[in-house]
Amino acid sequence: MNRIRIERVGRKLKGFTLVELLVVIAIIGVLVGLLLPAVQAAREAARRMSCSNNFKQIGLGIHNYHSAFNQLPQQGTGSTIGNDNASNCLSYLVGLTPFVEQQAIWEQIVNGADSTGSIYRQGMGPSPWQIAFDPWASDIPTFRCPSDPGRGLPALGRTNYAACLGDNPWMAHSGGRNQAGYLDWDGGTSALPKWDANNRSRSGSKPTDVSESNISAFCRGTNRGAFWTRNTTKFRDILDGLANTIAAGEINSSLGAREVSADIVYGNWEYVVDGYGPKWALDYVRDPARPQFLLDARNVNGGATEARGYRWADARPVYTAFFTAAPPNSVNLARHSGGRDSNEMMTSAGSRHQGGAHVLMADGAVKFITDSIEAGDQSAGFTTTGGSAIAREPGKASPYGLWGSLGTRASKEVIQGEF
Repeated sequence: MNRIRIERVGRKLKGFTLVELLVVIAIIGVLVGLLLPAVQAAREAARRMSCSNNFKQIGLGIHNYHSAFNQLPQQGTGSTIGNDNASNCLSYLVGLTPFVEQQAIWEQIVNGADSTGSIYRQGMGPSPWQIAFDPWASDIPTFRCPSDPGRGLPALGRTNYAACLGDNPWMAHSGGRNQAGYLDWDGGTSALPKWDANNRSRSGSKPTDVSESNISAFCRGTNRGAFWTRNTTKFRDILDGLANTIAAGEINSSLGAREVSADIVYGNWEYVVDGYGPKWALDYVRDPARPQFLLDARNVNGGATEARGYRWADARPVYTAFFTAAPPNSVNLARHSGGRDSNEMMTSAGSRHQGGAHVLMADGAVKFITDSIEAGDQSAGFTTTGGSAIAREPGKASPYGLWGSLGTRASKEVIQGEF
């Protein structure tokens, strides 16, 4: 009996104490805390690589398009015949669809049929604001950056890849032509050149050195990018070299969060074009307490579907264009609340990647440009009172440093080293 009792007393119970369990949980928590940022960084690196690959596909598409048609896909094209025609408002991405493995979308566009049974026989589909037209409302993966979380309504089909229109937004929204294709100042639908006094300058009068007879010459001086809205450009026009000229860049699509880099402020553009420059524009819209967001007093109401990146098929600067004036992830500012997406405006490149944005060079190379790229004199205005200083000298070097120089096609700047 004694022997049995001794054996029972000597046995030990197996298991963890509460202290041991808490220690193990704490260790696991520390490891998760250490590993989670690394996992997130790896995911973002994968998304960034996927974004770069999308841009490379677009670059190949542009070169194949040029080989087929001896020109770049036009920013601002489409039929001007018939009811609800495209009004020369289709973006360069529309013409690229069959060259980036989107033949099915292209066939829907040229056939002009949508899910409602409506038929648009004008060629290349209806106007890009037609919600009922299925291709315009489709999100095309090649045109989206995986790091941008924007999805669905109120946007139509979003995009994150915009055409570079140069370093001077003056008259770049229309390229000097209206929706009917005629030389015009206001970009409307008139068949004859006219002057819109309310939309041209603070003083309400046109520049003294510009008349309707030289619209084309004036706009040739201000539209300095690889793409020129409603006009044809070719590789031969890029005299600065394909490797030194940006063809397209990333943009953020709006999330409705009043972000500096993703939303457009409407109002007081006149101060910018009269000589105040990108720095003034940024200081005007940005909240000092939250530098990545806009001041509450600034108007971003452009309409439910009229926000940054909301329409991949629309050529207007709100949706598919940017300028190399302010650095990436900087200000987007339109003239005023009237006319909204048809306004002249300064829009910037941007992305959800940390610290910068991708750009597509005209030779097809994809580069990552940091927000801190050398951008020259940010106080330099696009124009001076009475006309455009840059417009009078089309070959003048950009005042916006390396960033501005990369955005111009024929300004004879010398680009040295890597960027």
